[in-house]
Amino acid sequence: MFGVGASRVLWSAIEPKDRFTWLLEVLPLLMDIPILWFTAASFPLTPLTYGLLTIHAVILIVSGHYTYAGVPLGFWMQDIFDLGRNHYDRLGHFAQGGVPAILTREILLRRSPLVPGKWTFFLVTAVCLAFSASYELFEWITARATGEAATAFPGTQGDEWDMFLALIGAVTSQMAFQAIHDRQLANMQ
Repeated sequence: MFGVGASRVLWSAIEPKDRFTWLLEVLPLLMDIPILWFTAASFPLTPLTYGLLTIHAVILIVSGHYTYAGVPLGFWMQDIFDLGRNHYDRLGHFAQGGVPAILTREILLRRSPLVPGKWTFFLVTAVCLAFSASYELFEWITARATGEAATAFPGTQGDEWDMFLALIGAVTSQMAFQAIHDRQLANMQ
């Protein structure tokens, strides 16, 4: 899995549309991949969590190569649904809520006294919203600090749906994957 991920990151680094945007989009992966590598033996995650992390990585890698506004899949969706712009960034924000939800849920259920239920659901959602808000602040700070250099970075697009999509992603992910996640967690014990 890590070899495939590394090859995709290398692909995205070859003549990206905007080198600075590539770095900003891929930087989280460059930080997370070593953490996942070093913790794989001592704290392995469920296959579901690794799979969702891989999907999120692909979203970031593709957006790093093309920029969110230039991803071909987004243009296809724009044409099919007669949208005013390329909305690939909205897929990214949905994933920004949905993928960390399962990772956070897994960490809380394995490392805290919490059990599946309403409080865990609420806390996971709150953590995802806090993470998303932190990333929005990072995008805003980057846009303010770099001005024109950040025009392809999502923080400069002014989409008011970013946090809402992260919320929908966090809620949807927990509802859709709870049963399979619980089974995989039980199999790990």
